[in-house]
Amino acid sequence: QVQLVESGGGFVQAGASLRLSCAASGGTFSSYIMGWFRQAPGKERAFVAGISWTGTGTYYADSVKGRFTVSRDNAKNTVTLQMDSLKPEDTAVYYCAASRVPTLPDRVPEYDYWGPGTQVTVSS
Repeated sequence: QVQLVESGGGFVQAGASLRLSCAASGGTFSSYIMGWFRQAPGKERAFVAGISWTGTGTYYADSVKGRFTVSRDNAKNTVTLQMDSLKPEDTAVYYCAASRVPTLPDRVPEYDYWGPGTQVTVSS
């Protein structure tokens, strides 16, 4: 069983940056692919970014490519989402998730463990 807790959300102006962190405990962190998802009011939870076990492989939703960067530190059991050039449409609750699916999972059902989420609000 893996427990995940996100931090770093907040309220920012368009164009600003935020750095989200996710701390994991209770499992073998390096054996999970880690992902970030987000859910805006009235919308389904959507994939944002994912990172492989070692951190050498990353993949992103088209809407955030070039603006967001995902990284992980297996020694500290943390995964980070650096968000730059934020837009109002990035406003959502952001979730960290862990998956045992080995093939670059990007769908909600492919993830086994979830954090409670952290709110990101971007004003125009």
